[in-house]
Amino acid sequence: MNSRVRSSSRVSQTEDTTAPAISRNVAQIAKLEEEQIQARGLSQRIAGAVTRAAGTSPFALAHLVWFASWIAIDTGWVRRLRPFDPFPFNLLTMVVSLEAIFLSIWILISQNEMARQSDRRAHLDLQVNLLAEQESTETLRLVKHIADRLGVSTGSADDTLAVETDLEHLVSTMDEALPESAGKTPSPPTPLRT
Repeated sequence: MNSRVRSSSRVSQTEDTTAPAISRNVAQIAKLEEEQIQARGLSQRIAGAVTRAAGTSPFALAHLVWFASWIAIDTGWVRRLRPFDPFPFNLLTMVVSLEAIFLSIWILISQNEMARQSDRRAHLDLQVNLLAEQESTETLRLVKHIADRLGVSTGSADDTLAVETDLEHLVSTMDEALPESAGKTPSPPTPLRT
């Protein structure tokens, strides 16, 4: 019972020390997202609104009701209303075609915005990963230096981990190893560290 209390206390202390960092990180990400939303132009805002509206069940149901009503009126099923677009419904075809054209344009604008946002996030992720790799490499160098100064054997530690990663070599190795097309066989990977 006592060990559970101590374990719970440690978890509580960990949460207390990580909560400010989590809150700060969430706030920074929220700020970046808000800045990106505010930086969008009018056409991007319209495209986002159109895409959000078009991708809903009410939008699909409204179109179902619209088409069914149009066809019902123009085939004479609704006796009180005079048909205005008799079969083969040329006006309906034109209206639906124009709607499809403009809807496609707005969706493409929205997808381009999402691609730019995704690229920005990927670049940010790459920068954070590079910084973390550089910090880890420097930490390993310091630990190795401390171990050497104290005469502590590091055993079978891989010394290449304390060497900074050569990004150009890494990219060229990836390019060589990854298949460009379905029929190409990847070549064996080469060592990533220099």
